[in-house]
Amino acid sequence: MTNPSSQSVLFATSEVSLTNRPKRAKPPVSSGVIGMLIFMVTEAMFFAALISAYLVIRSGIEEWPPWGQPRLPIETTAFNTLVLLLSGLTMGFSRNLLQKQKFQEGRRLLGVSILLGTFFMVAQGYEWVQLVNFGMTVSSSVYGGLFYLIIGAHGFHVVGVLAALIHAWNRLGASNNSITVEGLLPLQLLWYFVVCVWPVLYVLVYLT
Repeated sequence: MTNPSSQSVLFATSEVSLTNRPKRAKPPVSSGVIGMLIFMVTEAMFFAALISAYLVIRSGIEEWPPWGQPRLPIETTAFNTLVLLLSGLTMGFSRNLLQKQKFQEGRRLLGVSILLGTFFMVAQGYEWVQLVNFGMTVSSSVYGGLFYLIIGAHGFHVVGVLAALIHAWNRLGASNNSITVEGLLPLQLLWYFVVCVWPVLYVLVYLT
């Protein structure tokens, strides 16, 4: 005959073993970050292909920019470049504050970064309008076509990331705070990417 006390010991041991199972270790890098890094590599290859095509075509033309095409606004765009770089800097400060659980301050700096990026995009759009008024269009010359292709590709990325960041900013301000600091990281990485690509394009297209 089985002793009742031994059965209770077995039950207690079984319960303890179930509740004390080791927790699954959290991966050092989230799948969202890995996916974004892979996407950024493909985008870097895309811009490298555009830059290579630009350099090859430019090397085959004696006069660059060609005669009759307006000169690009170097000084204005230099200021605009500083604005975009400042946006990347404030994005970094925002992440630092969010990691310290200072959500209000971090969200505020995230908003500043979005505003700076929006200013950059609006200024670029105004520049395009001015260039078109001066006769520089996609079909006016190879110079104009390459300019709008390369700079437009970057602008398309800026608009897309800004839209995603605005959505994330709204979620940070929601009552349920439906986005985490790590969940925001992939978008921040993509913003760093578009910020870092721009100085390369500025030097290549505007200065050389």
